Amino acid sequence: MKKTLLYLSIALAMAGCTTKDDLILFNETNVTLPNAQRSMTDLSKSERYEYRIVPHDRISITMYNHPELGTTSVQSQRQDVSGVLVNSQGNVRLPLVKSIHVAGLTQTEAQRKIEKAYGAFLEDAEVSLEVLNKRAYILGEVRKPGPIRLFNEKATLLQILAQAGDLTDSANRHAIVVMKHRNKKVHTQTVNLTGPNSLKVATMMIYPNDVIYVTPTNMKAYNQGLKELSPSFQFVGAITQPLVNIKYLTDTTN
Repeated sequence: MKKTLLYLSIALAMAGCTTKDDLILFNETNVTLPNAQRSMTDLSKSERYEYRIVPHDRISITMYNHPELGTTSVQSQRQDVSGVLVNSQGNVRLPLVKSIHVAGLTQTEAQRKIEKAYGAFLEDAEVSLEVLNKRAYILGEVRKPGPIRLFNEKATLLQILAQAGDLTDSANRHAIVVMKHRNKKVHTQTVNLTGPNSLKVATMMIYPNDVIYVTPTNMKAYNQGLKELSPSFQFVGAITQPLVNIKYLTDTTN
């Protein structure tokens, strides 16, 4: 009976064990470090980043000489929403000039296009345009995962981690994955914040729609496994206690 109980305990324990691979996102698609470093190095040499407007962006338009035509004067049903929405077709509707297609344009290009459209009606059209929802995203072992608003269009990796409330105790500081989507390709790099180049890594620039994933340590998987094992051992104890009682009563009567 002892062997049976032992085998039952081991089987339940193995069924509930969590490994590190179970906790890591993108585990099958991670780029190996040498290739990732080469990819990001090539990207940094050629990267002169300027954000391009996409559908569902929210933009703010200021008309310096005609403030009544700016988006700040457009009433919204939600008080927490400002600017004007770029619709799913990539167009934005504005007073007087109606619909203008801005998706795929940089902020400067969209600004000039809107100025030209208003120039047909106004002699002194001067426009300032800003995308309001530029964000990077951080996942994994940080205290406040989620979107991080980029007020200056870019931020360093260290600034992003600070806005996310710093790394958790379970964060793997040797393996922080940074994903950048450029020219219809995803460039991935795994960086080490404890190595000799950690200061240089910390100042890596993060741009809108970049994704940072902080992987967990082996200890996180170990602790998670212990949590999953606890109900299993409680279950084993519940079903074996009657057997122990019967064995005890049998021994005492004999």
